[in-house]
Amino acid sequence: MTLPWDFHPLHGERVTLDALRDDDYDALLTMQSDPEVCRYLLYEARSPEKVREVLTRDAAALRLAEKGDYLQPAIRDEQGVFVGTMYFTLASIEDRTAEIGWILAPHGQGKGYATEAAGVLLDLAFGELGLHRVYAELDPRNAASVAICTRLGMRHEAHHIEHMWLKGEWTDTGHYAILEREWAARA
Repeated sequence: MTLPWDFHPLHGERVTLDALRDDDYDALLTMQSDPEVCRYLLYEARSPEKVREVLTRDAAALRLAEKGDYLQPAIRDEQGVFVGTMYFTLASIEDRTAEIGWILAPHGQGKGYATEAAGVLLDLAFGELGLHRVYAELDPRNAASVAICTRLGMRHEAHHIEHMWLKGEWTDTGHYAILEREWAARA
């Protein structure tokens, strides 16, 4: 594994993963305060103050060195417009494992941006970082995220029934994963 790793912009064909910056505040607020966007997330729609706090925290997360370190880069389209964020955290150094996730603003949904951005992070994970396994945990009712996992070649490994009490109801958790060798075989 190649650590520490310091964030720098990552480029796909149509997307760039770039550090969050202060001028992303309005777009981030619009996305994270939207109840529909937050429907399947672990948090409710956020207040302007909470979004400012999260932006400050996540903009500073630029280094992967030990378990729990994470990146939350902005996803920008071909014109540099903010369309969402990715999430990537080191879950285990010994097991060379990370978790991946994504959130798309409504104007960025259905265009393949999340799939491409996740692919860019998987290339990093299994290339430069030398990870062995990357997984995603999500609400299985989120058909769009399930479809992204499938397009990426992630295997559906588990469906935990009524796994957590969230937003006033018992919710299930789906677990998807892909191994380094499986990602390499896709190329």
